[in-house]
Amino acid sequence: MAGDPRRWQIGLVGYGEVGRILAEDLRQRDIKVAAYDIKLGGEQGTSLREHAEKFGVTLAASHAELAAKSDFIISAVTASQAVPVAKACAIAINQGTWFLDFNSASPGAKQRAAALIDGAAGRYVEGAVMTSVPPYRIKVPLLLGGPGASELEPLLNAIGFTAKVASDKLGVSSAVKMCRSIMIKGLEAMVIESFTTARAYGVEDAMLASLSETFPTIDWEKQGAYCFQRVIEHGRRRAEEVREVAETVREAGLTPWSAQGTAERQAWMADLADEGLFGIRGSEKFARSADWRTEADRILARIKRET
Repeated sequence: MAGDPRRWQIGLVGYGEVGRILAEDLRQRDIKVAAYDIKLGGEQGTSLREHAEKFGVTLAASHAELAAKSDFIISAVTASQAVPVAKACAIAINQGTWFLDFNSASPGAKQRAAALIDGAAGRYVEGAVMTSVPPYRIKVPLLLGGPGASELEPLLNAIGFTAKVASDKLGVSSAVKMCRSIMIKGLEAMVIESFTTARAYGVEDAMLASLSETFPTIDWEKQGAYCFQRVIEHGRRRAEEVREVAETVREAGLTPWSAQGTAERQAWMADLADEGLFGIRGSEKFARSADWRTEADRILARIKRET
């Protein structure tokens, strides 16, 4: 494997929003990038290929092909696929190849993925992304965990990441991420439920005024719009993540009542989005409304049609 990280062949498993952002920023630094995504064979395949061609990203035909030619692999898929992707890459990973697990999975899932990669002579490091990627892009705060974390940290930062070691023990950085997500993804679900219900009763202005009085540092209009946008666009992925959060809570010995409810609300919104309630997914205006009331009204109209 090349010693200088700027000369690495980087392999991205997952070419969704996060994967494409990383690809763009790495290619800006003239770093070689290849990618594989199961969606390449589906409806989104054309747009993914167009993006790859535009930014000079090589596309692989399988997990194994990608793993075989990569010096450093980043897994950025949905939470439920974290372990299956590790298993698929372990088949062909080269000895000593770094494998950074970017996924929002439970500590237990990260440990299972690590066993697969390390068992195949790769070098697994868990990564916990600590806030939304788009505003920060490759500079998004990243906590690393595992025996190789301290060695990988300066290599990552040399190619543009903002990484720091949380622990040399697997599961610690993921636990930080999962506990944070109870709050962040839970807030999104509560905003959807609270704001839409307030709109149904015509009390949204009074409710927002009360929230602003209690939490004066938060712009609740802006926060509401942002929560609706993100859940409409990424509710499916968020629901999967929060199911991992619920598993993390169970592993701690608690019943994940809040996390379970959050996962259900996020998945419910994803179902509505898939039905086309909020417009055509992938179109310019999809999940971009600056006024949360527009989306709340669509939800309420849908509920009224059903009753």
